[in-house]
Amino acid sequence: MLRNQGKRAQRKGCSKDAQGIYLTQATRRIKDGRPSLTEDSDKVTDHMANERTYLAWVRTGIAIIALGFVVAKFQLLLSELFPSAPSSTIHLSLIIGVILVSMGGLLEVLALTRFKKNQGRIQLGKYEPTSTIETAVSSAVFIVAILLVVYLLVTV
Repeated sequence: MLRNQGKRAQRKGCSKDAQGIYLTQATRRIKDGRPSLTEDSDKVTDHMANERTYLAWVRTGIAIIALGFVVAKFQLLLSELFPSAPSSTIHLSLIIGVILVSMGGLLEVLALTRFKKNQGRIQLGKYEPTSTIETAVSSAVFIVAILLVVYLLVTV
């Protein structure tokens, strides 16, 4: 049985170390000063995580843009359903919608900037996490939530 495992390991690109243990390419180390494949694998994993985070920010930005568009177009529904509604409420809908679309667009730019910066840091091996963008986005979302609550109270 062990003989079959060795043949299978050799077919999969594994090699034997000095103790006779089969090593995969990811665990094999190069001894002449070059980085090992495990270090390269760690960088690949970090880059992939950076990309997943970037894509999550992009999805969030698109959702905020879509919400802003719906809120801005909500004024049309209000004016059709309630022709006697005050125009200030209708314009407030447009203002909040434009703010949301702008925030979504800004979020896309911030996401790309952060992605590129983290990509460079990972490549250099000098990554230091920051929370400035997260704090700014969270604060902006909180302010928009307050604006939406005020809008809902005014339109009732």
